[in-house]
Amino acid sequence: MLDALAREPTDIIERAFQTILRNRVQRGGIMAPGAGLLKEGEKGKGLASRWYPETLVKRLLYIRALADLGRLAFTEGDALQAIASAPKNAFLFVDPPYTAGGKAAGQRLYALPAIDHARLLDLIAAHQGPVVATYDDNSEIRQMAAERGIEIRPARMKNTHHAEMTELLLVRNLPA
Repeated sequence: MLDALAREPTDIIERAFQTILRNRVQRGGIMAPGAGLLKEGEKGKGLASRWYPETLVKRLLYIRALADLGRLAFTEGDALQAIASAPKNAFLFVDPPYTAGGKAAGQRLYALPAIDHARLLDLIAAHQGPVVATYDDNSEIRQMAAERGIEIRPARMKNTHHAEMTELLLVRNLPA
């Protein structure tokens, strides 16, 4: 496994495999450089607790089918530019680095953690289609979202230490 992660990928298929493997074997699925490897896994199952190839294949095939139908697109590049130029009825899922309000996790976990959160929330507020954005629960984001008329919904979650936490879902224009 470590050999597969250490090799320089020779093509896009190998890079994709390394990305999936890294997501599955690094602790909590954290992809940042220096993230630790999974040790015991869930219920002591080790890698088997995060490596279920049949399910992963089904998910990837479903994603591919949606993309082939033109119903799903992934964009690599400047997120703010992509959101600003998205079709007006596109459903947007936005998962920015958690760096607002001085949050340190986003600084550690992302290669490019800097983002203009106010500009991002302006774009979310202006988008005519449905939007769901995830955010760390902090007063700065709550205030900026409220000022822009973006609905805030708390979402319970567990972190990699299994501690229960609350994150925020910022929601706009969801169908009833």
